[in-house]
Amino acid sequence: MASTCPNCGKKLKWYNMKAECSQCGVSIPNYNWEGRLEEDAEKAEKKFASFYKSLNIFSYSLWGTKLRRLRIILSFLPAIGFLLPWAYLKSDSNSIGIDFLGLFTSGKSLIDVISDFFANKSLYFINMAYEGNSGVLTYSMLGISFMLLSLVFIVIAFFLILFTFKHPKTKAMVVFDALSIASAVASCIMFVIGFGGEQTQTAVNFGSISLYNISGGISWGIFVAIVLLAVALVSNILVAKAPAKSDEELEAKRLAKKAEKEEKERLEDIRKEKEREEAEKRAAEEQERIVAEAKAKLEAKKNKKKD
Repeated sequence: MASTCPNCGKKLKWYNMKAECSQCGVSIPNYNWEGRLEEDAEKAEKKFASFYKSLNIFSYSLWGTKLRRLRIILSFLPAIGFLLPWAYLKSDSNSIGIDFLGLFTSGKSLIDVISDFFANKSLYFINMAYEGNSGVLTYSMLGISFMLLSLVFIVIAFFLILFTFKHPKTKAMVVFDALSIASAVASCIMFVIGFGGEQTQTAVNFGSISLYNISGGISWGIFVAIVLLAVALVSNILVAKAPAKSDEELEAKRLAKKAEKEEKERLEDIRKEKEREEAEKRAAEEQERIVAEAKAKLEAKKNKKKD
């Protein structure tokens, strides 16, 4: 029940349960129903317009042009780079491959090291302090940290393509692509510093993973990963610089496609109706022919009996 009468403005109490106003007698639920219907229709039209506007810009931002379709693919490819080997550590006891799943190296994978770190965090920090925070363990963990940070940045860059669809020329993805590349380069530098040069450490413990007579270095996968990240960066730069269609142009294109579809459906309906009429005509003609033949046969039989 309304709090006031829409006709006379009388304040209604909670116990006024009748549909009619006690003062002016107007039916409150039916008051100006035509105007309310028009208002509801206008609101629905505005909502549909907003929906189509969002749908137009979303589809255009993601795959509206060849460049944008290519951008989606190239922005996803860097994920492959993190499955490749970035670095390795070998020893007489254990070996560690800095790739997530250990598909390209034997021994412990990056997942194993991360799991061990969370299980033995204090031991890791104790061993880092023991080597003066400048040994194989320290630089290895810094390299892994920058690798994971690079992964986080590129994932953010990818999902920003979806979340910033209302701004098809935004450069937000470019920023996070650049941060991802910078983190990957920093990871490479950490691994080079930790594994390169004259290695004075002969033993190190990665928590519960012990290494003796260590040798190590960076792997080819880190360069592939950086290249893939750079390609994703370039694709986002090209998309940001490319001209983008306005909401009006996108809506006009949608309406043109809708009109074309409706015209095809209309022509198809006409074709089907014509085929139906022709089929009915042929059926009628066939029926007439059958009736005529039957009459002719009957007439022939009658004539034969007369003879």
